[in-house]
Amino acid sequence: MPEETKTEMTQAEFDKLSLELKRSEERRPKIIEDIATARAHGDLSENAEYHAAREEQGKNEAHIQQLTYQLDNAIIVEVVDDGIVAPGKLVTFRHEGEEPETYLLAQRAMQGGDHDVLSPESPLGRALVGGKAGETVTATVHSRELQLEIVEVTAP
Repeated sequence: MPEETKTEMTQAEFDKLSLELKRSEERRPKIIEDIATARAHGDLSENAEYHAAREEQGKNEAHIQQLTYQLDNAIIVEVVDDGIVAPGKLVTFRHEGEEPETYLLAQRAMQGGDHDVLSPESPLGRALVGGKAGETVTATVHSRELQLEIVEVTAP
């Protein structure tokens, strides 16, 4: 059995994932209804509607399992404006002379806000966590080492 990986996330991330889980679970009856309707159309071997509904069911169930795992293994962290890169914070960094980029260090579920999201589990996220403004950290991405200068760390 694989070892459980605890994931740090803010309360807002946890709440957003919980809502996403609820919505996915609420889709189950509709998907089952779609499968039954498609099944009633006859020969299942050539029934594209049936196969599409079953595929949708598989994707939805896998998503539910993933969300349940994330929520069951979540560690809620408080976002403190202490200048240290951590989940829930905005981090601005520059890669070797390029223009600075600002990301929200958070789970992908937080996508769609004012900032692009960078996962703390990604190679860049892992390298940045714990750093402070003015520091340079090294991230290994696709066997390449990247030097990242942390420009600013703030709580949103």
